[in-house]
Amino acid sequence: MEGTPPEQPVQPEPPTDQPTEEELRAHLEEQLRQVRVQDLIVESSASIVNLTVRRIAKPDEQDLEQARIGIEAVRALVDLVEGEVQGQIRSALSDLQLLYARASKGEPLDGPPEEGGTAEPPPQPAPQAPSSAQPPPKLWTPGRD
Repeated sequence: MEGTPPEQPVQPEPPTDQPTEEELRAHLEEQLRQVRVQDLIVESSASIVNLTVRRIAKPDEQDLEQARIGIEAVRALVDLVEGEVQGQIRSALSDLQLLYARASKGEPLDGPPEEGGTAEPPPQPAPQAPSSAQPPPKLWTPGRD
């Protein structure tokens, strides 16, 4: 057969280091077996706290109704966890409530409370040793005061 190119041998695909879909599924299943509901509650609480701070403190995102809902959600979840993390969530909740009270009164959130007010600004996280040129995260995470 003239004009037909000679058949080239089929070369096997080179092996890849990428896991197969089945391996990924098995890995995900193993992770789900190890997750405790309390762990998810802690992670959810941290996310809600961080979003609520934004809804209170960022002028372009301020939504006090959403902040109120966030505070109520954290209040409902805090008793479902135990130990030191519960204390950290309670502390973050207290800070949120103070910040919310100040915002509701129209007080500035970046300075001391107005005269006669008893609210204190939320404490800043303790500085951590810089590991790179990036600034430390401003989000609260469980296990970190």
